[in-house]
Amino acid sequence: MSNDPGGMGAGGEVGDAHLSLSADAGEPMAEKYLPGAGLAEPALVDVTEVRPELADSALVDAIVAADRTVRTEVGEPLLRMEDVSVVFGGLTALDSVTFDIRRGEILGLIGPNGAGKTTAFNAMTGVYRPTTGLVRFDGQVLGKAKRNQITRLGIARTFQNIRLFNEMTALENVVVGTDARHRTSVPGALLRTRRHRQEERDAIDRSMAILEFVGVGARATEKARNLSYGEQRRLEIARALATEPKLLCLDEPAAGFNPAEKEALMDLIRHIRDDGYTVLLIEHDMRLVRGVTDRIVVLEFGKVIAEGTPEDVTSDPEVIAAYLGVPDEELPEGDADAPA
Repeated sequence: MSNDPGGMGAGGEVGDAHLSLSADAGEPMAEKYLPGAGLAEPALVDVTEVRPELADSALVDAIVAADRTVRTEVGEPLLRMEDVSVVFGGLTALDSVTFDIRRGEILGLIGPNGAGKTTAFNAMTGVYRPTTGLVRFDGQVLGKAKRNQITRLGIARTFQNIRLFNEMTALENVVVGTDARHRTSVPGALLRTRRHRQEERDAIDRSMAILEFVGVGARATEKARNLSYGEQRRLEIARALATEPKLLCLDEPAAGFNPAEKEALMDLIRHIRDDGYTVLLIEHDMRLVRGVTDRIVVLEFGKVIAEGTPEDVTSDPEVIAAYLGVPDEELPEGDADAPA
């Protein structure tokens, strides 16, 4: 990872190794146990058996990998919504929506309540299938891809309502995410081959580095339920990063945060982008959106009504009207700022 994100935690490189700590060795945890799967939490190997030094908090910092700086230049589309409509019965939640998410950018997706933001988010991440239109990711049409397949393709997300394995430690929660890139064969996992054991060690090291990066490294051995609300939010981001996504989708990550926590979150999101990730952000706090995004797409009643830089979008009369709930002609002249 790149530099220390505004005091949120030390930098650390995310390595290439992956593992499954499932009690059913060789079964992909990402497919079985990701939030929303409706299954029991997995039994895990005690990470201190694989990495005994984790029992000594004084040695945890030594695990963080070498710092790196990767800044992906904003360029060609990574994800493209092409004329996407989503219809539920007689309700059209998205109506012929088209926009791009470009590599290396932070894109904000905003709009009033009921505008279709979450529906668009869910159409991108495999929760909903478009009624019409296409979602292309990294040149590939997602079509009928399942959620676990979309994760393996490189899309990770967080949720409006926090979804963690509460009885697992912070570190174990992140290790679950590493299984999206699991390489060990079923026989190798069953026999606990040298390669499998090395993958376990590497995944724990990498998970620790991610926890440090998001600012929760000191709480690695605490159960998720014992973390503060803000720490749980950051832990969700850490687990998403553990899947090594090309696109990180954040669904209202600042919900419930105080101003200081929002500032720290903005720093973290910037550092995630600067470390080479592309970020999609759904957020109601316009100050946060204006402060961290490169571009903004605005939805209203399931349609795109504006797209552009934060400055252009937040001075657009149609956007101001959508947020204020008044006709354009009733807006005072010179009122160039959308409400915060």
